[in-house]
Order: sequence, then structure tokens, then C-alpha cells
Amino acid sequence: QVQLVESGGGLVQAGGSLRLSCAASGRSFSTFPMGWFRQTPGKEREFVAAINWSGGLTTYADSVKGRFTISRDNAKNMNYLQMNSLKAEDTAVYYCAASNEVRVGMSRLVNDYYYWGQGTQVTVSS
Repeated sequence: QVQLVESGGGLVQAGGSLRLSCAASGRSFSTFPMGWFRQTPGKEREFVAAINWSGGLTTYADSVKGRFTISRDNAKNMNYLQMNSLKAEDTAVYYCAASNEVRVGMSRLVNDYYYWGQGTQVTVSS
């Protein structure tokens, strides 16, 4: 059974940092793009960051650029989202996602990701 399991969420003060982890199991994702999305109640799931299969290409939402860093460790079947200088507006449930299509780059679109984790809550207090 293929699973993505996020961890590392929690409550942090504005200006603080958190590191989210995504552990993949059931298959290797080393050849597929992976991403992070977030969602708040009543809103659509929005793109945060994505990384290509090798880790050599990354892309970020404008709202997090310069503050968040996505990375991956294919040997461990893991990917990570380092979040610095957190703001109250970063409060959301964060989801790890993985594509099931081999491609050079990566996508910002929810529909381009096939596997999803259950989400981890990040709350930033102001």
C-alpha cells in the first residue's frame, strides 16, 4: 500500500521555524516530482512548493519564496519542507503530494499529483 505520511507540524510563534517531513512507503518515488500544498477551512488547496525527481529543480509560491525550502532524500524516500520566518497567514493543514508520472520538471497544479498524505497542522501565533 502506497502511503505518504507527514510529520513535524505544530504550534509556533510568528518568526519561528518548523521542518515538515514526508515519509513515503509502498513504492519508490525517486523518479517522480513531489510537492507540498496547504489548505485552510473554506478555501481550496493551494500550492506551496515542488521539487523535481533529482532535487535539482524547485519552485515556490510567491507567498513563501525566500522563507521556505523544499528538499528530498531519494535514498530514504523522504522529502522535507523547511519553513522559516513563519507568519500567521502560513497557518494551514500542510499536505505532501507525489506525482505518478515521470517528468523532467514539476507541477504547481493539484491535479498533477496522484498520491497525498493525510496532512499535518501548522499553526502560527501572532
